[in-house]
Amino acid sequence: MAQMYADEAHKGAAEGADANEGWPDLPGDTAFTIKIPEADPLVRAGFPAHVTVLYPFVHESRIDAVTDRELTTLFAGHDAFTLTFDSFRRYPGVLYLDPWPHDPVTALTKDLTRRWPEAVPYRGIFGAGLAPHLTVANSEGPATQDAAYDALEAELEPRLPLSCRVQAVNLIVWDGARWRDLAAYRLRNC
Repeated sequence: MAQMYADEAHKGAAEGADANEGWPDLPGDTAFTIKIPEADPLVRAGFPAHVTVLYPFVHESRIDAVTDRELTTLFAGHDAFTLTFDSFRRYPGVLYLDPWPHDPVTALTKDLTRRWPEAVPYRGIFGAGLAPHLTVANSEGPATQDAAYDALEAELEPRLPLSCRVQAVNLIVWDGARWRDLAAYRLRNC
């Protein structure tokens, strides 16, 4: 499963961007994601359901024992929370679920980028980044997306709302062929 945890929304929205603009994923790239296994049956994008907290983080070679301790402390300073997915939204070429509330996810992103300012969300391609989202599908182009995503929404709508308790954030790494887990950081009150 290439791109196992990659958040394809940024790629669909940046269709036509080239490697000089920060694409594609580079070996050693890391990211923080929230796994949402309850939504896996809804996802048609070819990777597990997740909400990206920060992509990319720092290169894998920079993650040492000191960084791990700092990350453990940072995440332990945030309470566990529940995300609810009850509506679909779209970016160009992307159908996604809108997690509610956004605040706990954006607070994590802000704390990470405050401590590691070189970790610019989505390499700065979208300014401050994209709102939290869970990509459902990303295979349609401009000519087909409306009809295809309207049909997919109608099919999946009866399965909503969906809620998920978030107790950890996962650090993942791109090894050049797939995303793999490096660590999971627990949130407070888990």
